[in-house]
Amino acid sequence: MTAGNAGDSGTDRADDSRPTVYDLAPDCTVEDIEVDRYYHAVVNGVVEYGVFVDISDEVSGLVHESNLDGEYSVGDRLLVRLNEIRENGDIAFDEAALGDYRTVAVDHRPTVTPVENLDIGETATVEGAVTQIKQTAGPTVFRCCDDTGIVACTAFEEAGVRAHPEVELDDVVRISGTVEEHEGSPQIEVDSLSKLTGDDGTEVRRRVDAGLSERAAPNEVAPLVEWDAFDTLRPDLRGVARRLRRAVLEGRPIRVRHHADGDGMCASLPVQVALERFIRSVHDDDDAPRHLIKRLPSKAPYYEMEDVTRDLNFALEGRERHGQQLPLLLMLDNGSTEEDVPAYENLAHYDVPIVVVDHHHPDPGAVNDLLDAHVNPYLHGEDYRITTGMMCVELARMIDPEITDELRHVPAVAGLADRSKSETMSEFVDLATEAGYDRGDLVRIGEALDYAAHWLRYSEGKTLVSDVLNVDCDDEHRHQELVDFLADRAERDIDRQLAALEAHVEHERLDNDARLYRVDLDDFAHRFTYPAPGKTTGNLHDRKVEETGDPVITIGYGPDFAVLRSDGVRLDIPEMVSELNEEVVGGGVSGGGHLVVGSIKFVKGMRGEVIDALVEKMADAELDEALSSATVLDT
Repeated sequence: MTAGNAGDSGTDRADDSRPTVYDLAPDCTVEDIEVDRYYHAVVNGVVEYGVFVDISDEVSGLVHESNLDGEYSVGDRLLVRLNEIRENGDIAFDEAALGDYRTVAVDHRPTVTPVENLDIGETATVEGAVTQIKQTAGPTVFRCCDDTGIVACTAFEEAGVRAHPEVELDDVVRISGTVEEHEGSPQIEVDSLSKLTGDDGTEVRRRVDAGLSERAAPNEVAPLVEWDAFDTLRPDLRGVARRLRRAVLEGRPIRVRHHADGDGMCASLPVQVALERFIRSVHDDDDAPRHLIKRLPSKAPYYEMEDVTRDLNFALEGRERHGQQLPLLLMLDNGSTEEDVPAYENLAHYDVPIVVVDHHHPDPGAVNDLLDAHVNPYLHGEDYRITTGMMCVELARMIDPEITDELRHVPAVAGLADRSKSETMSEFVDLATEAGYDRGDLVRIGEALDYAAHWLRYSEGKTLVSDVLNVDCDDEHRHQELVDFLADRAERDIDRQLAALEAHVEHERLDNDARLYRVDLDDFAHRFTYPAPGKTTGNLHDRKVEETGDPVITIGYGPDFAVLRSDGVRLDIPEMVSELNEEVVGGGVSGGGHLVVGSIKFVKGMRGEVIDALVEKMADAELDEALSSATVLDT
């Protein structure tokens, strides 16, 4: 028994020389007693050879007649000295005759079993934080997280009635009961459950936090390709990996939002698969990955109010129906701009951490105070040539390094899909070639991903995307056939779209000698089919750059939007959008993207004024052949 077990109900001065008699709490066990100590006892039975006494509800023993001075009846109280705890569990006491003594109350401090060491059929006590409270038609299921794992604990009140209503999510608790087997995993049938407060609660929370922090540490992985520009991002990515692993260890759901294009899928799928595998290794529920991670595409190049409303409604329903914590939101290839702020502010009313990994030109002053982590090459003096897919392959490997061999081609697919012209692209392509993919294969995978993303719209398409990207795919032949089918369809539809547009493309030379091409997509492009306006404008732009070899700007516009592409012209589209919003009164201009690739929105009735003002700004821009929208094509 340690000093922490005892609380003095009388005098407890260090110089008090009186003998101590311990008064055990009802739930104290043999773990709380020591030989040669004195205890308050109650007679529970009288036999010829002595009396049986209780010193707690859990601890009883015999005072033999040879060690008994008085005569006692059931219910009488006396003082005893613990003489012996025998190997068979029998306990022997002597009657104690003490004059002046002090009493010390003892609370039960059970032996706590780490979740990872639970044995089926044993009685165990665990301490930890409550991560889920789910009411079933029968018991209430509490999921308790300690520093080693998570275990389900079932408590019965009556069928369908909430047990222990005083306990809430994130409370620190002590749970004791019998360890049973449920669907192949340990589950505690609760005998007692109590909230821990004060010093006990603080200590358990400290222990759980320290254990989770240690287990959440990201794996140390060598970069697939050595790249000095990328090295500055690795500490930030390790921080995100730690947050994601910790969310899994805590049982917090993760909701992944990503841009619905090739780079967005190359970013999100590896992270999703790595997290699913980590979830399976941590949780005892085969359905845990389905409940704890959800990936969804975002069609817009920012987090729309429609998307956040759906996500928040889904999260709140999950908390109500399944007793889950609110999720961590992971934004990939999206989420760095001022346009994301309204959605983030909506989430700020709830406990929803937000983590962003993106390579679009950011507005850190607008978003950083609303984010828990923000990884973006621009924040380190780099730019969009480092694509989100490249970053997230490393992120996925930090979460689960065993996924590495499945991802060696993915950075190249991401870079080619976003037309990155970084000096390291050739090394990424070489890495993919070693894994069995030539450059043509990589381009076609990117085209197939874009095509699939268009038709999936707001759906995840987990198996389809896995088969196209050949990550977490179990059929190489199906992967090849699927890529051929989708890439061929994409090429056919693009050719058909550009053939319809060609006669309606307007051309002019700007004052800075750049070529400007513009076309009304609403009037002259096939609508509601592939390719969408952004992709249509991008492919038209690529053809004009290839045909002329000159600095080129392309504008594809509709009733209330315009998609912009530029090669060889020093544009700053986010800055232009900001200026247009101030200068075109009543235009309602918004938008953004990369410096030379982007899109804007405006009110329908002001289209002419907005487009004219935009062209004037483009005509004043300096030429710079080092800038090329061929480096990125994902808006």
